Parts: sequence; C-alpha cells; structure tokens
Amino acid sequence: MTTSAPSSPVARGILQEIVPTTATVPGYVVLAVPGTSYQIHLRPSGAMTAQPGQRVRGVIRCECRRCDLVDSGGRYWEPVYGRPRRVQGTVIAQDAGARTITVDAGGAAIPGVDWGLPVVVKLTDSRQTPGDFPVGRMVTFEVLEGATFSQA
Repeated sequence: MTTSAPSSPVARGILQEIVPTTATVPGYVVLAVPGTSYQIHLRPSGAMTAQPGQRVRGVIRCECRRCDLVDSGGRYWEPVYGRPRRVQGTVIAQDAGARTITVDAGGAAIPGVDWGLPVVVKLTDSRQTPGDFPVGRMVTFEVLEGATFSQA
C-alpha cells in the first residue's frame, strides 16, 4: 500500500557548498537550513544547477540500518554539521513497493517560509516493512553512508 504525503516531500534549503570528488573522497554538497545550525553533507544525485548561496529544492534519500518507533523526542538530524548519521521524525508517507517511508525530520519554522527536511528512507532490514511504520508515528533510525540529494 502506498500512502501519499500530506505535503510535498521536497526538501528546501540553501546550497552552502559543492565539494568536488577527489581520489579518496566522493563529492558532496552542503545543504544549509536557515534559522538552524544544520549544514548537512549529501552526495549529489544528478546535476546540480544551483550555485552556492542560492535557495535549492530537491529530494533527500537515504538507507537505514534499522528503523524504530519512538514515543517522545523531536525531529532532528545528527550531527548538525556533516554527513547524516541519525535522524528522527514523523512518518508522512509509505511506499511498500519501493520499501520506503518518507519522514518529516524537521527544519526551521520561519514565518511564511517552509524550510522542511523530509527524507525518503529505504528500509534495509528484511524483517521490517513500510507498513510497520504508520503515517503520523515518530521514528528514529541510523543513516547508512551515502545519503543523496537530487535537485528538483
């Protein structure tokens, strides 16, 4: 069963930096979220047409080792600066065919601007299915290396 998100799963932020690939390190982009200290490092998936300092919209995707339901806490990304390692937020959509859930993991609440950070999460633990995580429930998970950003 696929449940659509009540709002767009498009993440919004400021493209802080584009770091090119080197012989030892894959390239990444730094997505900053105004009103927060977040500077999230994500691997670009596709062409990046925005320049540093510009507003950018796109889809954040990642894989998780294991996802767990939680009853308390807020929406957040850890660490605040660097590649995402742990994320917590509210499930806003499920896609059983793709084995993904979409999680609203926070962002800034600036009047008149939606700087949300939804993320499409692929479940890699074969014992878990998207149906295990109902829309509206809070989840937490460890992010596997390689989270991506596809500019919209």
